[in-house]
Amino acid sequence: MRRPVRPAAPLRFDAASAHPNRLGADFDGEGTNFALFSENATRIELCLFAEDGQTETHRMDLPAYEGGIWYGYLPGIQPGQAYGYRVHGPYEPEEGHRFNPAKLLVDPYARELRGDLVWDDALFGYPVGGADTDRDDRDSAAFMPKAVVVDPAFDWEADNALRHRWEETLIYEAHVKGLTMRHPGVPEEDRGTFRGLASPAIIEHLKAIGVTAIELLPVHGFLNDRHLIEKGLSNYWGYNTLSFFAPHRPYTKTGSMREVKQAIKRFHDAGIEVILDVVYNHTCEGNEKGPTLSFRGIDNCSYYLLSPEAKQHSFDTTGTGNTLNVAHPMVLRMVMDSLRYWVEVMHVDGFRFDLASTLGREPQGFERGGSFFAAIRQDPVLSMVKLIAEPWDIGEGGYQVGGFPWPFREWNDKARDDLRAFWRRDPGLMGDVSQRLLGSPVQFSHSHRPATSSVNFLAAHDGFTLWDLVSYNDKHNEANGEDNRDGHSHNISHNLGAEGPTDEPGILEARMRRVKAMLATLFVSQGAPMILAGDEFGQSQQGNNNAYCQDNEIAWLDWEAARPELIEAVSDLAAFRRAEGGIARARFATGVDAVQHDTPAATWLHPAGREMEAADWEDEGLRIFGLRLDLPKGRDLLIVLNAGDDATFALPEGPWRLRIDTTRDRVACDEQVEGTIPVGWQSVAVLVAPE
Repeated sequence: MRRPVRPAAPLRFDAASAHPNRLGADFDGEGTNFALFSENATRIELCLFAEDGQTETHRMDLPAYEGGIWYGYLPGIQPGQAYGYRVHGPYEPEEGHRFNPAKLLVDPYARELRGDLVWDDALFGYPVGGADTDRDDRDSAAFMPKAVVVDPAFDWEADNALRHRWEETLIYEAHVKGLTMRHPGVPEEDRGTFRGLASPAIIEHLKAIGVTAIELLPVHGFLNDRHLIEKGLSNYWGYNTLSFFAPHRPYTKTGSMREVKQAIKRFHDAGIEVILDVVYNHTCEGNEKGPTLSFRGIDNCSYYLLSPEAKQHSFDTTGTGNTLNVAHPMVLRMVMDSLRYWVEVMHVDGFRFDLASTLGREPQGFERGGSFFAAIRQDPVLSMVKLIAEPWDIGEGGYQVGGFPWPFREWNDKARDDLRAFWRRDPGLMGDVSQRLLGSPVQFSHSHRPATSSVNFLAAHDGFTLWDLVSYNDKHNEANGEDNRDGHSHNISHNLGAEGPTDEPGILEARMRRVKAMLATLFVSQGAPMILAGDEFGQSQQGNNNAYCQDNEIAWLDWEAARPELIEAVSDLAAFRRAEGGIARARFATGVDAVQHDTPAATWLHPAGREMEAADWEDEGLRIFGLRLDLPKGRDLLIVLNAGDDATFALPEGPWRLRIDTTRDRVACDEQVEGTIPVGWQSVAVLVAPE
């Protein structure tokens, strides 16, 4: 660490202008107010750095304190100023306290970060390799990124939230870097950044396939794990948050949050919402043996859950080493402030909450009426945006699909698994799949929740891609450096005759048939569909079902290898879902005698033309069935799923129009049919009643 440069005229805090109301570095046009929460600290030093982020120019005690907030106002401090904190207090790990002023700390409210973290043993509050009850006094500043004061002003030109109805929503889960690195239409200098993400080539593609919302894997500032760097890998997915306000610097060309705003504005101009995957359940500091970078050194007892038996140890319900203590009012405030910041200042349209069951944990366990959910539901800003829960964590009672309160929607892994198994021809799945077509009412039709509560998907970032589901029987994660031990083995996949790539025409035809049928089932189901970026053209990860550490061509989308037939199929299916008055409804379907208030009516049909009977659902040899869906304010639909061999299906009386047939090169069609129709093997047919 270079010796601090002593300024000719020392800075002085202005007590009359200081306030504890807004945490972080708040620039008011003339100076900056600094405020940091630490309930158990005894003293906090504000450290200012030169533009290089290395030379410390000032070190000053925050002069005021109230309610656990330390604060002070410095006149003349402008946007671009780099800073960090040193927090004094007891180093008593047995009591949960790990204060160490030798460690420079990132402001939890930092809006931008400058510089990269350089892994060094000095980043740890204890001697690495020794006992964590001993304090390490080496200075960490030289190895730490610095927070940056920002000017939030930006000309949004009357940009407003889009507020697409859930019934009209098609979500596209994507990675800022992976989506753009290999796209030939994205300028090479913009690849891997928000500029590339919002380039005309990407936006035109999303509009062509009917996407209404892009859901981005974490874009908050995150770290690459030390053990991954030592193996030549990195934390590609980004579920390793350091800052809940600052964008991940490598995703920008200049480090400025303005680039993120510009990208969001371009998406809004194209009619596409932006949803962020956010990680408020844990941070990158890991367990008690992890580094001291921010929260641990600011106030370990307040920011993290600690073991009730021994406060020296973290209480981990996330599998990452630590758990954020959102039950603490000031930690909850930080999360709420972060969410509101991304909505009000950055203009995002919603959030997907990673391991969201952790956020609902109260002393007695998961509580759908807990403080976090109550805070969201009463908030006039956050209650209006799209909220999606990943409804599980690894803690006891953590699996909570269907257990979240309105207005949350939820990732539905039951739909994912049942659709995979049905199209793999597993027996006994017709009854389960019939529920998935209706939006999983068993899970979600309660507490006045709408039929759009289920976010249906076939594949997501974690697991096989859709094309790999039909190309591999087993995971192939050797590139991850863990001898293929990582990643789960319950993929419900089937290679259809060859493990991995093949030139065999019959296998390729079978794979295309199954993928089209699976996509069609997704698009005609009630709920909100989500597709994984690349699944619309057959992206493969070479059988890797845990590509979290693969920042390379394993995970980057291979646009040159795209299958146009699949892109056309997704485009056609999305267009059909929007047409005919729209397929999705807010109300769950009921029996034919209860059609009212825009409530669909469902009738299940046997291929012989009669209604399904109890014994039919138990017939393990039956692979084909139909759903007649009477849609108020829209035409009646007949959806036929055939997971088996070629078959015929007897239609309800009268003429029908065949609009979707996944056996065809182009799945969209428009033909009048009546009587019986052939339904090809591994296919979906969708018909519309005449007006």
